[in-house]
Amino acid sequence: MSFSDTLAAALAPLGRQAIPFIDEAGDPSRPLVLHTYRPDGFTEDSPVVIVQHGMNRNGDEYRDFWIPAADAHKLLIVAPTFGHAEYPGAETYNNGHVLATNGSLRPRHQWGYEVPARLLALLRQGGVTRRDRMHFFGHSAGGQFGHRMAATQDLSPFEAIAVGNPGWYSLPTLDQPFPDGLGGIGLEEEALRRLLDFPLLILAGEQDIETSGPSLPANPAAVAQGPHRYARAGNYLAAGRAAAERLGVACRWRLQSVPHIGHDGAAMSRVAASLWFEGILPADSVLAEWGGQSSL
Repeated sequence: MSFSDTLAAALAPLGRQAIPFIDEAGDPSRPLVLHTYRPDGFTEDSPVVIVQHGMNRNGDEYRDFWIPAADAHKLLIVAPTFGHAEYPGAETYNNGHVLATNGSLRPRHQWGYEVPARLLALLRQGGVTRRDRMHFFGHSAGGQFGHRMAATQDLSPFEAIAVGNPGWYSLPTLDQPFPDGLGGIGLEEEALRRLLDFPLLILAGEQDIETSGPSLPANPAAVAQGPHRYARAGNYLAAGRAAAERLGVACRWRLQSVPHIGHDGAAMSRVAASLWFEGILPADSVLAEWGGQSSL
């Protein structure tokens, strides 16, 4: 039985599942787990949302953050989980395992950033979905993963990409080496144009303003982007606009400032779902009620 058939069988029941995944087309030596949720009313034409966890590698919790939206809007949630043992450190998760330990460029098919598109293809092959595009949401380390994925991959499988509260960003320039920028990994100027033309949604919590701590990147390139995550989001948008002006193209990115919210993956999940599937930012009173939480 092919994995697409295995995946379809595992996703046939309603509710939560934890599905082991060996990415044979990528790096089969590093298994993942797909934490999924299928709501009542989901059909092959319903939206598919890939949800990418933060540094705690808690895909099950991030999947659960999306269950209310999944029930309300009939969404299939798939949260690929890159475990600590299999993907230790930021290099193999946040930074996509693009570079080997010695700094050499790894084969492109083994980059972590290729996993979401392969998952959509497997869902289509198994008949779980007829959709040819998906939504992608990543928070914190998953937001780092998400914007670097957008910078390095074919974007045709993505209907929407939202990144919430990344600790820092790979700037849209080929003049700085990855991960500070996008240089040295085989990208050309066309990749920058493709990235800038995509309507990337950057979610920035107005209370995500800690200036130190174990989860806040403090490498020189990150510190140069601002004292905290909220400032770094604005810096990234400014860098995108500057790159677009230099290339003579439009920058279609959107920065959504989110009042009352700090470094909170649960709240940012609800914000993204509201913006995507209801077309509105939650009311200020609702955001104030959600404020004061933290979830990596």
